[in-house]
Amino acid sequence: MRREVVKRVVLKVGSSSLTDADGLIDLAKLAQIAAAVRSANAAGIEIAIVSSGAVAAGAGKLRRARPRTVPEKQAFAAVGQAELMRHWASVFAPAGVAPIHVAQFLLSSDDIHSRKRYVNAKQALDAAFKLGVLPILNENDTVATAELKLGDNDTLSAWVAYLVDADTLMLLTDVDGLYSANPKLDENAIKLNEVHDISQVLHLAGDAGSASGTGGMRTKLKAAQIASDAGVDTIILTGGGRAVQASLSGTALGTRIFATRKRASVPQEFAQSARQSAKSSWILHQPTRGVIVIDAGAKAALLAGRSLLPSGIVRIEGSFNSGDAVQIRCDEHLLGQGLSSYRASDLQRIAGKRSTEISAILGAKPFDEAVHRDQLVLS
Repeated sequence: MRREVVKRVVLKVGSSSLTDADGLIDLAKLAQIAAAVRSANAAGIEIAIVSSGAVAAGAGKLRRARPRTVPEKQAFAAVGQAELMRHWASVFAPAGVAPIHVAQFLLSSDDIHSRKRYVNAKQALDAAFKLGVLPILNENDTVATAELKLGDNDTLSAWVAYLVDADTLMLLTDVDGLYSANPKLDENAIKLNEVHDISQVLHLAGDAGSASGTGGMRTKLKAAQIASDAGVDTIILTGGGRAVQASLSGTALGTRIFATRKRASVPQEFAQSARQSAKSSWILHQPTRGVIVIDAGAKAALLAGRSLLPSGIVRIEGSFNSGDAVQIRCDEHLLGQGLSSYRASDLQRIAGKRSTEISAILGAKPFDEAVHRDQLVLS
């Protein structure tokens, strides 16, 4: 393990790791995970759980087959989320043992991509840990649609690692790690115990392998890549709570994907430490809504650590609002991305203009900078 001391772990529990052969919640599996968490707590390690299983819990509660349509899945999730939390609360409060209190956090895409809501979620999670409460998180499937979803709980767990400043992201699933090929199809496939450069293994990703899951190795590697840019190692493993406990105790299980320490995909003069500040890492992984193309003078200013001023803008591409993430380009080369102070239509009007001209053009000058240096990350 690269880190000498692990203090906080995000544990993502996939559907296959908490359901039985019929796809219903298996309390014995939950109890094993709870035992592993309790053992970790005793060793001074804090855990946040990202839990799948709301739809499965809903199916069990309603005694119906798993739903097929999106509205049905949302309704099942609404029923099942309460049931799932009841199950988690029960296994963390066994008879004769001091209970570990659990707290439900339901996040949406906006809670990740809106900086204000992201900070609010982070503060709430910090408060939960200070209270000695175990956060259990899930995406708010009841109202999420394809356009609004983060996509899967693997991706959510990577963002939770950001939110709680985790040391390690652990993805508990139905496969024992990453292989050089699909082991179900290739008998010569070799399990990779360690990965030191995630960019070299992204081509190995596959789709979901279990009937109850929605992810697959592709989503796990995507999550590991997001975590890696924040300096968070990822472990992919199977075996339930006992495997989690062994791994946290130092036993090498599954596949460990070490966080990248240098970004080799960009010119050296633009390279920054891979372990960005939490905010910089967050900015790097926001979906961009447009492009700001700048001139050579503005490029030099950015490389010197200054903000992007409207006077250095050549043109605007796309439609975006104030606070949206945008790419910054010069001569067709990507320099980085940041949060725009202005909406695209206003930047179009003040592109190439001096600061003293902005008020006359827009009727006001809310910001001197098009992108403030504190809201900008170079690639």
